[in-house]
Amino acid sequence: MEMLRRRPSPCTAIFLLVALFVQNVHSIGVNYGTLGNDLPPPAAVAQFLKDKTIIDRVKLFDVNPDILRAFANTGIFVTVTVPNGEIPGLTDIRNARRWVAANIKPFYPQTKINYILVGNEILHWGPQNLIDNLVSAMRTLQHALVVSGIRDVKVSTAHSLGILASSQPPSLARFRPGWDVGVLKPMLQFLRETKSPFMVNPYPYFGYSPKNANFALFRPNRGVFDRYTKKTYTNMFDMLMDAVFVSMKKLGYADVDIVAAETGWPSMGETFEPQCTVENAASYNGGLLRKVSSGVGTPLMPGRKFETYIFGLFNENMKPGSLAERNFGLFRPDFSQVYDIGILRSAQPTGPRPTPTPALPAPNGKKWCVPKPEATDAALQANIDYVCSKGADCRPIQPGGACFNPNTVRAHASYIMNTFYQTSGRNDFNCDFSRTGSLTSSDPSKS
Repeated sequence: MEMLRRRPSPCTAIFLLVALFVQNVHSIGVNYGTLGNDLPPPAAVAQFLKDKTIIDRVKLFDVNPDILRAFANTGIFVTVTVPNGEIPGLTDIRNARRWVAANIKPFYPQTKINYILVGNEILHWGPQNLIDNLVSAMRTLQHALVVSGIRDVKVSTAHSLGILASSQPPSLARFRPGWDVGVLKPMLQFLRETKSPFMVNPYPYFGYSPKNANFALFRPNRGVFDRYTKKTYTNMFDMLMDAVFVSMKKLGYADVDIVAAETGWPSMGETFEPQCTVENAASYNGGLLRKVSSGVGTPLMPGRKFETYIFGLFNENMKPGSLAERNFGLFRPDFSQVYDIGILRSAQPTGPRPTPTPALPAPNGKKWCVPKPEATDAALQANIDYVCSKGADCRPIQPGGACFNPNTVRAHASYIMNTFYQTSGRNDFNCDFSRTGSLTSSDPSKS
């Protein structure tokens, strides 16, 4: 099944998934990757998430000490991940205790670590020795936590939907033979015993076709009828989640919670990826936010609440693969939104909508944003193009405009960058511009 596909390469970078707290009931998350040369430091990210967004938890695909320190005393929950290659060694209790002592105890409880994931998509990517040791490592690591005096941190792992032999219709879904009884059944037993969730990565994006676009993107459609359960599905996300639920139920574990650990839609792609648009990304992620915040559950799990993580937080300019892989972000590196689905505290999650174009008041604060002396004209021109493309009023720097003279890239950039800073919240990060901007207390218009 096309919709069961995963991104074409295993995760080798550090990722952070950020959960958004919605209506104090359940969480939705967003993935924050580090494959960019213009991304803000972890401390700035932690402060932004805490102060400006409805996010209350993050998920790392590694155990990054800088990030763990950055989230200390923020009140934001943090999930960490054991690197895949370390799984066999963690079947030894001595190694597991050393791992906890080195990676958890120095940061806990100041950093609110709530989950440890043992690897990522192990069944999908292998190799076999990791698969064979996965459940044993999970059990041993849980025991190491308990003997270390840590009882409120749960252990799990995340799966691609490659674990399913089929997903449509959901009533006929099942786990792949061999993995079902050999790996997933003992894993689900462990998760039941420890009250930990079963984590999966559902991607309707990979099941997209022009014919099912509305179904994949949470838009009005006729629905898909499952003749065995007599249920009608109005979106692909529900169908995938119910396929996982049915597969778990067939093994006797319908009571284990399910977390959608990773899902999303890119806002830009190659010419052969026409589905990758801002409109589609906003439609999917906005629909997902509404879906999860509604608490209605799915046709087979009515009223069930899902912790869900969107991929991703930032666009990442150095990520390998197609252009789509570098454009899954909800935000640009300067914290401006690619599109608005209601993640910022001042916004309401009422549906996808374009980012509002700010008005242009006179700068009357005590700080102004200006180009750094070492910033190149090429970089400053890119800043001008970016802000003007957002819909800002750039007429003052055009011929005949009040700020056209002096007619230099640097002078024009100074006006435009300060316009963006003054109208975007006047936070320090609003003047970052890929590290080409700086704040000054001297009014540049008087120099």
